[in-house]
Amino acid sequence: MEISDIIGYILAVFVGMTLGMLGSGGSILSVPILVYVMGIEPTLATAYSLFVIGTTSLVGGVHKAKQKLVDFNKVGLFGIPAVISVFITRKIIVPRIPNIVFSIENFTLSKSILIMVVFAFVMIFASVRMIKPLKERIISDGEKLNYYKIATMGILIGLISGFVGAGGGFLIVPTLLFFVKTPMKMAVGTSLFIVSLQSLIGFTGDIMGNQIIDWELLKIFTLASIVGIFIGNFISRKVEEEKLKTGFGWFVLTMGIYIIIKEIFLP
Repeated sequence: MEISDIIGYILAVFVGMTLGMLGSGGSILSVPILVYVMGIEPTLATAYSLFVIGTTSLVGGVHKAKQKLVDFNKVGLFGIPAVISVFITRKIIVPRIPNIVFSIENFTLSKSILIMVVFAFVMIFASVRMIKPLKERIISDGEKLNYYKIATMGILIGLISGFVGAGGGFLIVPTLLFFVKTPMKMAVGTSLFIVSLQSLIGFTGDIMGNQIIDWELLKIFTLASIVGIFIGNFISRKVEEEKLKTGFGWFVLTMGIYIIIKEIFLP
């Protein structure tokens, strides 16, 4: 086992910790760790990330369910279109992207660079959502759910999650808050189950393709992440959630900017 692998497995603990503390953000760490620390090709790294985040979120979701903090009706309402979308993205869309998207003069946009740059922009968007205080929306009793908007959001989040290997919790939690009448604590638990479903189903799209999976690496990385989610749950009971979210948001913003600079200007 190389030193880079050992460092990657140690950092995998922090992937689970972010999920345990915030209910989202794990994939924002997992993809850069897999690519820049462990040397995994970006397309394969996004597949690995889906498995890691899906499995870790499932463990966290079961823990939240025992605390009665998961609304399974909303898991189905939001999760079904997201699951369909992420599977189609991993099975059909991603494999059809050419290795060289386009080339002009001294710059070539490869598939790997495209994935990492899109991922970086997703990170920056996520960081803004984390830094900005997220307040629960007060909803009147007579207000009806907008099923069309919920399904559209599910499809969109599934598309983004499938393309960059993100669980999408940073988008799912606000959607549950603002469009599906869900209290914050319930939104976090419900989000974990939705993330686990769409991530693991998305990963099956890679298994059914031509990807060669390093199951030993994936097993150790995932186990380390699962350890982290329990550490994160413990920390979340000791530290104010808003402070954790804001601090992590600034870190994610810095990482997103770094990835854009590295991939575009310092390839």
